[in-house]
Amino acid sequence: MTSLDKPAAAGPRTDRPRRRRVGTGARRGVPLPLLVPGLLGLAFLLVPLLALLVRAPWRGLPEQLTSPEVWQALQLSLITATAATAVSLVLGVPLAWLLARTEFPGRGLLRALVTLPLVLPPVVGGVALLLALGRNGIVGKWLDAWFGITLPFTTTGVIIAEAFVAMPFLVISVEGTLRAADPRYEEAATTLGASRFTAFRRVTLPLIAPGIAAGAVLAWARALGEFGATITFAGNFPGRTQTMPLAVYLALQNDPDAAIALSLVLLAVSIAVLAGLRDRWMTAS
Repeated sequence: MTSLDKPAAAGPRTDRPRRRRVGTGARRGVPLPLLVPGLLGLAFLLVPLLALLVRAPWRGLPEQLTSPEVWQALQLSLITATAATAVSLVLGVPLAWLLARTEFPGRGLLRALVTLPLVLPPVVGGVALLLALGRNGIVGKWLDAWFGITLPFTTTGVIIAEAFVAMPFLVISVEGTLRAADPRYEEAATTLGASRFTAFRRVTLPLIAPGIAAGAVLAWARALGEFGATITFAGNFPGRTQTMPLAVYLALQNDPDAAIALSLVLLAVSIAVLAGLRDRWMTAS
């Protein structure tokens, strides 16, 4: 048998096109016009936070955080932010369901109005709340005349102001989760005899529970850091309406160390929120 008659030796085939790994080209080099502004943007966002950590009075931090004024503001902030989140859940989840599952004229406009507090300056939101729920407001005057209820400059006013700015975060998160969920599960439950509300309670809620949890955490964090609407609608009274952001603003003028201590608490809460939602964002991406 000649060498021409011998079968070719087994080996890797070289005629197949090589697969190129996705993204390897982007790692070979970064264009300088993109690298420089990208690094400057990173520094712009991180340097102020690093300065807060560097200039923090770490030795006196326990004393600052245990002072009566700081603890009072911290306790009030946790209570009001939690209450505002509860209000957002009770009102925001049904609203998100209406926006995601029902068809009615003007739904797009209504969605825009619901998300308006996201871009509305918080001070403007506080003024709007005063005009609506103040003692002479279009609703507040009737609350005062009929029930003797006055909302501005009270702890309840703080909860309302925080819920006003925090609820859109919950509505957006829950509505997005509802749109991603398959509505055929609800339809199957209704064909088996369940009412629309029972299908929502027994089928839809378990499906969208991660979206509700993520929206609630975002709403809580937003309520905890609210400043403009709170100081405009509820004022800045220690022990009654002075939350942590208001205490930071006041302490910055008289006691900078206390202001830094409170700022570190808010920073820690924000990092915890981002860490808690990281898995959800990475899954969504």
